[in-house]
Amino acid sequence: MLHEVDSPGDRTPVELYELYLESIVAAITEHGVETVAERSGVDEEVLRELVDGGEAELTLEEAAAILSLVDETGDAETIAMIARDELLMGMTTAVLDVEAVESGLDGELEAREIQSKIEGRFPMTLREFALLYQYIDGAR
Repeated sequence: MLHEVDSPGDRTPVELYELYLESIVAAITEHGVETVAERSGVDEEVLRELVDGGEAELTLEEAAAILSLVDETGDAETIAMIARDELLMGMTTAVLDVEAVESGLDGELEAREIQSKIEGRFPMTLREFALLYQYIDGAR
């Protein structure tokens, strides 16, 4: 679901992030804040802030948990794993290593940090995912 955006490399990271937020807010609105909080494990206050247009930050895993409520094809873990795999496959296709990605992002994230986040060893925010996905897809 997170990886199924048409031409992510042709968008800005902000546009990509906002597109994700639209889907997340639609899922929260469709199912209700309380239900989404209960089923996804995401704090109700964070969900309410998102619905109200606030700046609450979600991890990739939290976003996947919310989106799994409307995606019939996978659970939260699968959605997050596929999203991270898409980053790795994009790096392979574009022949990028983490140092090249760091350089392309003007140092917004360090190479070791990028690697750890893509591998799932460190949490990745939805904003970071959008930033990485946009850059990597654009480099293909």
